[in-house]
Amino acid sequence: MEILYASLLGFFLLVIYFYYNHKSGGNANLRPPGKTGFPAIGETLEFLSAGWKGHPERFIFDRIAKYSSHVFKTSLLGSQVIVFCGSNGHRFLFSNENKLVQAWSPSSIDKIFQHSTKKSTSKEALRLKQMFPNLLKPMALQGYLGLMDTVAHRHFVTDWEKKDTVVVFPLAHHYTFLLGCRLFVSVEDPKHVAILEKPFGVLAAGIVSMPIDFPGTAFNRAIKASNLIRKELLVIIKQRKIDLVEGKASPTQDILSRMLSTSDDNGKFMHEADVADQILGMIVAGHDSSSSVCTSIVKYLAELPDIYQVVYQEQVEIAKSKAPGELLNWDDIQKMKYSWNVACEVMRLAPPNLGTFREAIADFTYDGFSIQKGSKLYWNPNSTHRNHEFFPEPQKFDPSRFEGSGPAPYTFLPFGGGPRICPGKEFVRLQILVFMHHLVKRFRWEKLIPDEKVFYIPLPSSEKGLPIRLFPHEA
Repeated sequence: MEILYASLLGFFLLVIYFYYNHKSGGNANLRPPGKTGFPAIGETLEFLSAGWKGHPERFIFDRIAKYSSHVFKTSLLGSQVIVFCGSNGHRFLFSNENKLVQAWSPSSIDKIFQHSTKKSTSKEALRLKQMFPNLLKPMALQGYLGLMDTVAHRHFVTDWEKKDTVVVFPLAHHYTFLLGCRLFVSVEDPKHVAILEKPFGVLAAGIVSMPIDFPGTAFNRAIKASNLIRKELLVIIKQRKIDLVEGKASPTQDILSRMLSTSDDNGKFMHEADVADQILGMIVAGHDSSSSVCTSIVKYLAELPDIYQVVYQEQVEIAKSKAPGELLNWDDIQKMKYSWNVACEVMRLAPPNLGTFREAIADFTYDGFSIQKGSKLYWNPNSTHRNHEFFPEPQKFDPSRFEGSGPAPYTFLPFGGGPRICPGKEFVRLQILVFMHHLVKRFRWEKLIPDEKVFYIPLPSSEKGLPIRLFPHEA
């Protein structure tokens, strides 16, 4: 009997010990809580389902509540991952880039993008930054602003004006794709743009999908679309190399020419296939995120007439200051402060990315949990964007959050953070503001489907593409 009592007492003390250490974070041998779901599928269905229902943040917040932890394990897109939440989690990952963690992508995404993601290491990212260090910085973008304004003007004249109704998402998608083709690879012929544009849409839909490579699945279609785009880009690349040799193209005319004209420290140039992969990745990242934000801006401005009116007044003042035919300049962009605050609030509520992955390159502890070398990690902006701790009344649309110094560090992350922050964020900013300028100075509008469903696949999308009725302003 004494042995039984002693055993029960020992078990009871052991339970107390593990409970205490779990709550206090004092045991470095503890693994993050969570479950990995079914083999291969994991919790991908739950992750996607939250997005399909229009509330992607619930996947994160439900698990934070369940495990009483801001770090938990799960399995997404065929890989077991540890999710880091909140500003502390973001700060830890971004400040330890290339120290404790490095970039990583699930094998399913590697399969779609092939070389581009596999080579997206810290060294490759550094090489690309060295290759065109000033290409996407504000000073260099000033030279592209007039061209962006011209492309936007043509787009609105052709696809928006003299129409009673339009469907916003495909038009926004087309606008950002036009800019990407023109500024990245100098493609502007409508027929050539159309050849590239269709498979890009298929690819985007399959990036975050069940990683089932079977004919007819979104994942399989994305792989085929990626291969098709790569072939088209290789044709462009081969011709550009000829044009550069013959002096028909400039080494600095766009990103493609710079990549083909610049060697590394050993005098080696990038292989054509690698150039194609990098261009593919940049166009996907650039036009998908921008078109998503532009569409969401149209949605919120339709729903919030008071906000629209302030944006309208700001943009009209800029338009009135221009001579007929005069293009937007850098000073005009700097005057669009309220418009950019509105765009930032849109990106807080409907972020143009659902986070990225990392890999642990050393053993470490975080919040009392043991993270082993080789562990796959993930962060998601919704863990702060829709968190009342960082943004009071998080569901309320309030552009004033971005006045002054703006949100606290590591809480607003539409472009990521740390050394791997999106290098094209200034380019995206220009795309969005130029779009807002041309749209608002021309029209007010109303949604044709007042309660149209918004879902995330993975970027925010309206179920019917956001059809609206246009009301042109009187000249």
